[in-house]
Amino acid sequence: MSSNIPKMKCLITDDEPLARFHLKELANQINFLSVEDTCATALEAGTIVKEKEIDLLFLDINMPYLTGLEFLEQLENPPLCILTTAYSEYALEGYRLQVVDYLLKPIAFNRFYQAVNKAQQQFIVSEKMKKNSAFDDPYLYVRQSDSFVKVSWVDILYIESMQNYTKLHFKDRSLVIHQTMKAIEESLPSEHFFRIHKSFLINITHIDMISGGRLFINKTELPISRSRKEELLNQVVYKKLISK
Repeated sequence: MSSNIPKMKCLITDDEPLARFHLKELANQINFLSVEDTCATALEAGTIVKEKEIDLLFLDINMPYLTGLEFLEQLENPPLCILTTAYSEYALEGYRLQVVDYLLKPIAFNRFYQAVNKAQQQFIVSEKMKKNSAFDDPYLYVRQSDSFVKVSWVDILYIESMQNYTKLHFKDRSLVIHQTMKAIEESLPSEHFFRIHKSFLINITHIDMISGGRLFINKTELPISRSRKEELLNQVVYKKLISK
């Protein structure tokens, strides 16, 4: 791995002490992982994710109070996640939430290594995009079947999450691409794009109106989550407010 790419900060969340110990032992063998903490419940994990800026979450599904899937679903901007469980029936639900991988217990090292390498590849891409501040060129390419379509991010109105896909909305068309919302968000300039909801990323230059918990772009009504509304007003609206 390039020395310019930092280690991935990991959090292990599992209500079984032996499972936490085993995952930590596996992670300690990987030079690009740094285990920042371990915890027994999703409630604890919520606090740690915010405080330590976790890059990769190892998350058990069956836990008391709040399951791993319930926890992951309510995160506005979740870190990369590898689900760990003894039950295979949750696999489809996990991929709906755009997890990196799904590991069945007992977890063998070769399977663990395969999963964290997938996570590292996604992490490297996002880190490089964060460092790339050359947004003077507004053009991007998106794959459509066997073709590559050139688009301008300036013309994107908003982006909609569709499980493992995202839909780019323009004034006169839309494009569905096989990419996670998190990866798309990190590839676009943060000064122009704002996440108003776990399912919607908007281009702030195209906002027509904000009213209550709703936002309008090109006559389309989009929801604003309560946790994001105040930040949207502070970062976007109040800075350009000319009437009180």
